[in-house]
Amino acid sequence: MQNIFREYDIRGVYEKELNEQSVKLIGYFLGKEFLKNGAKSVAIGYDAREHSPILRDYLISGLNFAGCEVYDMGLVPTPVNYFANYTPQKTINHQPSTINQIDASIMITGSHNPKEYNGFKITLNKLPFFGEQIYALGREIEQNLDMQIPINTQKVDIDTKNDYINFMLKEFASLKGLNKKIIADCGNGVAGVVLQDIFNGLELDYTGLYCEPDGTFPNHHPDPSVEENLADLKEALQSNGDLGFAYDGDADRIAVLTKKYNIKGDELALILSRGIENPTVIGEVKCSQVMYDELERRGAKAIMYKTGHSNLKVKMRETNAHLACEVSGHIFFKHRYFGYDDAIYATLRVLELVKDGVNLDREIDELPRVFSTDELKVETTDSQKFKLIEEIANILKNPPASFPEIKDIITIDGLRINFANGWALVRASNTTPILVTRFEADNQEDLELYKAEVQKLVSGAQNNMI
Repeated sequence: MQNIFREYDIRGVYEKELNEQSVKLIGYFLGKEFLKNGAKSVAIGYDAREHSPILRDYLISGLNFAGCEVYDMGLVPTPVNYFANYTPQKTINHQPSTINQIDASIMITGSHNPKEYNGFKITLNKLPFFGEQIYALGREIEQNLDMQIPINTQKVDIDTKNDYINFMLKEFASLKGLNKKIIADCGNGVAGVVLQDIFNGLELDYTGLYCEPDGTFPNHHPDPSVEENLADLKEALQSNGDLGFAYDGDADRIAVLTKKYNIKGDELALILSRGIENPTVIGEVKCSQVMYDELERRGAKAIMYKTGHSNLKVKMRETNAHLACEVSGHIFFKHRYFGYDDAIYATLRVLELVKDGVNLDREIDELPRVFSTDELKVETTDSQKFKLIEEIANILKNPPASFPEIKDIITIDGLRINFANGWALVRASNTTPILVTRFEADNQEDLELYKAEVQKLVSGAQNNMI
């Protein structure tokens, strides 16, 4: 069972790993941990997957057995679940209320994974519950696999969804009547349950694609970082749109498209930083060097940090940063917001800049041109992946004669090797048994060189460990 307890969340296959017994135990031992940290009230939300409501009932049973107060917000995006941690609940059991404070939240979601997957994203006292906290939870559950917990689905209903919608309508009232044709692809995830009400309330001219939640994902997989999943959005944008937005299954990741560009998360952070005075911006190790250099050139403070939404949230709080990003489309705002990744909020901040005259295509056109690869994955095992990084680091102390000259190596998260005209990244995934590599250079020739030499190095390290 231990493999479902990941660095950033709990994730597994429904019925095989996430079943009645395991999920009740997760609820119970999570509840005990919450209470130990002074958190009694727990808000639950779930995504569009067919088994999410079933897992909710198992989870609530465990939380009730632990002695928590359970609040159910129903079908919502992950950012709405996070939102409950920061604002009073105005409606409890369908009656007006302004007194309740939520201490912790659990979002039931498989995010962009295949439809048979599900999982839990956890927040405790406004901080992500992750890393060793999750691993320790897994170890405790493994020691109590036979513990019996009765079904008890007692809960209090809260309407966080409408509180969130009303917050956005007030915060972005200036967007009313924006003269742009918007295409929004929700991918049959949960983005549509709030996005349509917000767009309608702001009187925006939009076309929604696949806004009806459907956990079988009948039209395309809800992962906007995969180009083929954007085909319908691109077609609609070319025929009748000015701006396109796409969302993953639980709406914490975004893709922003114009007729000309698919704007990546690091490019988007550069654009969004335009709307912040003297910003501090955090990027992950996979972000383009262009982002870091351009931010510094503009007088902003740029910080490189570990990959992972939990890592970036903690780093934002530590540094009081205004904005953070991942290439995959996680965008985090502390400026005017609460410091978590929210694709709906990011959409509205993009539209705000467009309304203020920012031309997205021109912003990308004016960036220095670089050549880069997508993530290239190397299969390994969970037990070997971090040892492989250590072996590669040892080889780099005395690299082969053919290896390009190394300027320096950043070891924040894996190995980011800086060369004269670019960089290479080799890091162990925290959630899957792979090494992730990525390459960037000023020209195509150097890009191919860096890629070939680093891939040879990785293969050599694998052979050394056989």
